[in-house]
Amino acid sequence: MTDASVEILPPYEVHRMAGAVLDSVGSVVVGKRDALELVLAGILAGGHVLLEDLPGLGKTLTARCFAQALGLDFRRLQFTPDLLPADVTGSFLYDQRKGDFAFRAGPVFTNMLLADEINRTPPKTQAALLEAMQEKQVSVEGVTYRLDPPFHVLATANPIEYEGTYPLPEAQLDRFMLRVSFGYPTRDEEWEVLRRRMSRRQEDAQLAPVVDARRLMAMQASLEHVAVEDSIGRYIVALTSATREHASALVGSSPRGSLALLLLARARAIMAGRDYVVPEDVKDVAVPALAHRITLRPEMWLRRVDPSFVVQEVLQAVPAPASGALPTYAGGYAEQ
Repeated sequence: MTDASVEILPPYEVHRMAGAVLDSVGSVVVGKRDALELVLAGILAGGHVLLEDLPGLGKTLTARCFAQALGLDFRRLQFTPDLLPADVTGSFLYDQRKGDFAFRAGPVFTNMLLADEINRTPPKTQAALLEAMQEKQVSVEGVTYRLDPPFHVLATANPIEYEGTYPLPEAQLDRFMLRVSFGYPTRDEEWEVLRRRMSRRQEDAQLAPVVDARRLMAMQASLEHVAVEDSIGRYIVALTSATREHASALVGSSPRGSLALLLLARARAIMAGRDYVVPEDVKDVAVPALAHRITLRPEMWLRRVDPSFVVQEVLQAVPAPASGALPTYAGGYAEQ
């Protein structure tokens, strides 16, 4: 339910601010506009983003730049094999002056948490983020602490280096709304990175805030007023269901994948300045929203089949709707 105190913005205003944020981040992260749009869509949809790619391709830089451009409190937590759950959530420490135990909040108490190399820490510490990511709260010694909104986790992982790593279990992967990869830059883009580095004469790039936390929450609340026609909703369900029936999939996407598709499609629509979703919005986010939720049959790994291949085949097999009818669900544009 949307907080009555949060302002609702028209689609054109969200489109303008989203473009300004992307332009600001794009002034530092070169040539990755499509990937940056996906990351911002995940944030606008209120979700968490897994940045999975090779080292040195700008994952940490992207998280820091988005935090600066969105005006959010930002903390970076380096996940290591000896990291404990209390190092993430916080713990009770004895205060000698008061003669009692006091809670010391961990780095998870922030607006944007960069969980750097999340697959380098044991499952027990990885699981410390589960409650925070799903419930927006942390429980320590039987006491529950709410996390102030907005709260987003941007986690990074190396997809090919397995020595000394602990792959995320399916239940935790499912908590990430989408998975984004950047890939290597072109030669021109890589030269532009070097040119900008020499131009600013320092290592770190500082971005001025484009919006603030309250404005971001208004942008997020505006998504609830983006109309989704019934045939689009059924198309989303058909795509997700088809991943469960695909011959290469051992386990397909859960209904949480359908919800992620819905929210991300709404984000794509409002980022384009529209107050309604079209099939192309769903197609644009299908692979990053569903691929990491699919478990392949063992023999598929031997054939080097990637889960994204399953989603691509599903997109080709499931017909997209062409209806222009109004949605039948209660609330929003359906009542107008």
